[in-house]
Amino acid sequence: MTLLTYREMCKKGQTPFTHFARLALLVGIIFCLAACMCVHRAYADDAHNGVASDKEMASSKALLLEGMQPITGDKVKDGVYDIDAESSSPFFKLGDTKLTVRDGKMTASIALDSKSYPLVFMGTAEDAAAAPYEEYIEFDGDAWTFTIPVEALDQEIYCAAYSKRRKQWYDRKLMFYAATLPQDALSVELPEYGEPVESSGASVAKTASDVSLGKTGSENPETGAVPIDMPDGTYSIEVNMTGGSGRASVSSPTWLIVEDGYAYARLLWSSSYYDYMLVDEKRYDNMTDDGSNSTFKIPILAMDEEIPVVADTTAMGDPVEIEYYLTFYSSTVDDVDAIPQEAAIKVLILAIAIIVAGGILNYVLKKRRKQ
Repeated sequence: MTLLTYREMCKKGQTPFTHFARLALLVGIIFCLAACMCVHRAYADDAHNGVASDKEMASSKALLLEGMQPITGDKVKDGVYDIDAESSSPFFKLGDTKLTVRDGKMTASIALDSKSYPLVFMGTAEDAAAAPYEEYIEFDGDAWTFTIPVEALDQEIYCAAYSKRRKQWYDRKLMFYAATLPQDALSVELPEYGEPVESSGASVAKTASDVSLGKTGSENPETGAVPIDMPDGTYSIEVNMTGGSGRASVSSPTWLIVEDGYAYARLLWSSSYYDYMLVDEKRYDNMTDDGSNSTFKIPILAMDEEIPVVADTTAMGDPVEIEYYLTFYSSTVDDVDAIPQEAAIKVLILAIAIIVAGGILNYVLKKRRKQ
């Protein structure tokens, strides 16, 4: 560095030491941030630190009812009880549940319908990702049940679930209903309950209506498809999809296929990156193999009710399973021509026929002129 350059820098209030000091400060800040991150995750289990994003979670059910008040363990007599419990997510369905009360403390043994979740954590998904493995709750034996602490009945309780397939935590909420206990089990009188209300505090995902497939036992025993009183054939039906990021969609109206008296749908996605769907835990592969938009034939498990499904996409590089809800509206069943794609095909066929007919007519006229 020349003396002239040094003097010019000094006039501007800058010296080589000024630049060095700034660089040192920046490096120091970076090291401090790195140190803070290390302290935060010092004891975390790095093998289970994935967290599902908002776009990877579908709508969740509101569990809280108007008038509900938390019922703590000191208001429940000691004993073991059958109790109704519910999850905010149809992908985390609870089966038989036993509530154990001892000295004012409550635990519950919950059975899951699905074996997709080997671990649960009492807290949010973010908390679970930052916690050591010792704080995770593993399933008990072959029955796929979990024994978890219950802070209170009639109160939404955070319970993160770890997906073994997607290797990340999902936010769920649980509710244990005091009204389903024997009358003599409670030392307090329960208030009248009203309609479902939104949870207070952070929400698990978008609030949605109750998901109840209302199975009657008349569904197809192999696919779960609902019976439909229509001749076998192809029709159209309106479908609505929620969940995911909102960027992907399915074409509506879509194809309603009636086979052996049961209802199926052929879904056309707005993307070519979906390779399979899971419906009632059964896998259905993409029917398209020419690179065009993904198409699936799936059973319709219910009419006029939300059906939880999973769709796997490779649009983000690594395969990602995303939860969605589909609703098929029985009142919209119509002829297959109501589907734009079918109408477009017929228009195209008609146009080709007109072109061919015009070509033939033109050829005939030219031939006659030559004669």
